[in-house]
Amino acid sequence: MLNLRSALKGTRNLAAALLTSSALLAPGALAAQEDEVTLTAVMHSGLRVLDPVITTAHITRNHGYMIYDVLTAVDENFTPQPQMASWEVSEDGTVYTFTLRDGLMFHDGAPVTGEDVVASLNRWGQRDSGGQLIFDVTESLEATDDKTVVWTLTEPFAPLLDVISKQSAVPPFIMPARVAATSADETITEYIGSGPFVFNNDEYEPGVSVTYEKFDDYVPREEEASWMAGGKTVNVDRVVWTTMPDALTAVNALAAGEIDYLEQVQIDLLPILETTPEVNVEVRDQLGYVTIGRPNHLHPPFDNKLVRQAAMAALDQESMLQTMQGDPAYYNVCGAIFGCATPLGDEAGSDIVTEGANIERARELLEEAGYDGTPVVLMAPTDVVALINQPVVAAQALREAGFEVDMQSMDWQSVVQRRAQQSPPAEGGWNIFFTNWMVPEVSDPLINVMVNGRGDDAWFGWPNDPEIEELRSAFVAADSAEAQKEVAVQIQEHVMDNVNYIMMGEYLIPQARRSNIENMIPSPVPVFWNVTKSDG
Repeated sequence: MLNLRSALKGTRNLAAALLTSSALLAPGALAAQEDEVTLTAVMHSGLRVLDPVITTAHITRNHGYMIYDVLTAVDENFTPQPQMASWEVSEDGTVYTFTLRDGLMFHDGAPVTGEDVVASLNRWGQRDSGGQLIFDVTESLEATDDKTVVWTLTEPFAPLLDVISKQSAVPPFIMPARVAATSADETITEYIGSGPFVFNNDEYEPGVSVTYEKFDDYVPREEEASWMAGGKTVNVDRVVWTTMPDALTAVNALAAGEIDYLEQVQIDLLPILETTPEVNVEVRDQLGYVTIGRPNHLHPPFDNKLVRQAAMAALDQESMLQTMQGDPAYYNVCGAIFGCATPLGDEAGSDIVTEGANIERARELLEEAGYDGTPVVLMAPTDVVALINQPVVAAQALREAGFEVDMQSMDWQSVVQRRAQQSPPAEGGWNIFFTNWMVPEVSDPLINVMVNGRGDDAWFGWPNDPEIEELRSAFVAADSAEAQKEVAVQIQEHVMDNVNYIMMGEYLIPQARRSNIENMIPSPVPVFWNVTKSDG
């Protein structure tokens, strides 16, 4: 692992060499470089996938928020607010008119236009779970002039603003029309947005390091920053994400002042940082995360509902959460697929995962299903603190129940790329993996991608589930909060029976920062606007 002090020493030597040659760099330019403020962060994963539409990986979403902007965004009260655009809605709820604000510019100097918005929304709508439902009832989406976009529906879709304003899993980032013209099944190759930071392609090392530079022509909104809404004021010149797969190395680097910010701290390493005066440890996101198992519905053995039920019966939330977090203060046994503390949260039908493993029941289900020993390919990431333990615990439990398990170790970005493959497991595919979600991104049936039942157009795992699609449509049509909750409970019960995915509980994970890093927005998504770095 490269020691950052050594790397920084090398940089200082390079600067000294340049100083001796006025032909290479003028004194004024050197002074400007010395005054630059760089914030160095270790995020939860290295960045390899740069297209925030084709994946739900959090690191790619975080990258998206650095360089792109969105039409509307939710504030800390979950209320949609204007971001790139204001809006008006017709009395019958079928026509949304968006007006772009002044000063919007892409990083290549081109103005943001309505055509860019239309192209970006069309591409997003092919991949996003909620977006697919909106486009099911879309009559037209067109730019009537450079600053105006009119979205006309065939029938009202009351949650439209909530869906396009969500923080995750796939926010509708606005890209240049030429970039958004890329097929939604292919990755983009040009990374130009209109957001507060510019992606430095020359310094990008996939999976190792990525550099963002302040976009001097970005015009923040005047409102105070609140989650993804409000003014995105950048107070540093550069943000560098560097990868340190070893948790202890990252903790020691932060304690020594070699990095400024650590997105996720392994719980058993907290004492090192809690006794370091120059470091602040905190839970940025009080809503927390859920951890889940996602079976592949396309291939044996999990194309059989009874086998999926057997897997769920074999797993135990308490054991998994205890292994992940250790300290009960940082986890919560919870069977609600929409989160236990959310308005739609309900634990109906979840006893099988919240009351301990039922190995005997799992074996009975496998026998009833006629399970023939088909190996279960379980992808196991080795480099993300919050994802290391789940596959190990699951493999042991599944084997005890009678499953043949092939646990394959790889880094998280390899999981991200491989889980998109529909090939049979024996040909490079997979059967099950574990991942984590912020509670807000699973909190209703339109945002939660795991309850999408559209087969090949669903999220990885691709369940073909017409019943859940009917329930999601009923949720959209519900005319009151009470009616929505009733449908949400039906979806909860359906997921627990059909095992679209396996809910494995809720947890919190702390972050840590040097004490001279201040004003970080306490949002579920870590963002680097508003942040200040003082001398120290």
